[in-house]
Amino acid sequence: MPKLKIAPSILASDFGRLAEEIEGVVEAGADWIHVDVMDGHFAPNITIGPPVVAALRRYCNVLMDVHLMITDPDAYVEDFANAGADLITFHVEAARHPHRLITKIKQLGCQAGLVLNPGTSHDEIEFLVDAIDMVLLMTVNPGFGGQQFIPEMLPKIRHVRDMLGDRDLEVDGGIDQTTAPLVVEAGANVLVAGSYIYGSDSYLEAIESLKAAGRD
Repeated sequence: MPKLKIAPSILASDFGRLAEEIEGVVEAGADWIHVDVMDGHFAPNITIGPPVVAALRRYCNVLMDVHLMITDPDAYVEDFANAGADLITFHVEAARHPHRLITKIKQLGCQAGLVLNPGTSHDEIEFLVDAIDMVLLMTVNPGFGGQQFIPEMLPKIRHVRDMLGDRDLEVDGGIDQTTAPLVVEAGANVLVAGSYIYGSDSYLEAIESLKAAGRD
């Protein structure tokens, strides 16, 4: 399995101090920065857009992982690529022509990944999996931070790991020191954590506790 990576979600950070919040978790050992983009339509929340990503790019010296939870990802991938995204993931539930969109993201110079909501079967990506760099599995329903992990997602993680081989498999939702070992054992190697890291008194200790899941 590929190396374990920790991707703090800035959705749970102090939005008044975003640059400092990114630098703080990177200094504490974060491997990626996870940026949740919501439009109030696909997901019941509104977060940030390309101008904010472009502004934050200057403060982020690790991979910027942009997760599009939006109704029309086709219309915005170029803007996010130009803003500095390294990896762009979009929901298979939202894309009209997902294979075409994967190709477009790669042509823009970014890695491309597909996202599945908890209620979406892994079968939906069977004919797309060879074209992508990563899969992101939602382990909560998208929209808000601080939700509880859905344990029924563990078999799904195992299925998708079998499909991906040695490529990255990311999980997002309810990841903490208790659930991290479970998802890693099932096959996940990129852990998105927002509330657990940004709600901690020590970013370093929180990130280290997640990385310990890969050493057990």
